[in-house]
Amino acid sequence: MSDTASLPSDNVAGEELRQFIERFERLEAEKKDIAEAQKEVMAEAKGRGYDVKVLRKIIAMRKRDKDDLDEEEAVLEIYLAALGMS
Repeated sequence: MSDTASLPSDNVAGEELRQFIERFERLEAEKKDIAEAQKEVMAEAKGRGYDVKVLRKIIAMRKRDKDDLDEEEAVLEIYLAALGMS
């Protein structure tokens, strides 16, 4: 009889688990759609003559903290000067 007493909570837990899985699957599908849209944007930019590699670098830079970028640039300049490349 204890099995039937826990049956409703098992159904609730199963339903909740199914909802989590379905939400995750929807997000995966959305992520795939977004990635495809990003590829299309880059293809369009490339078709109009922009350097996609540079665009991606700019996008990555815009995500970073300005102080972090400034520090990296200063170190890069020091290294280039040490190698006689500046």
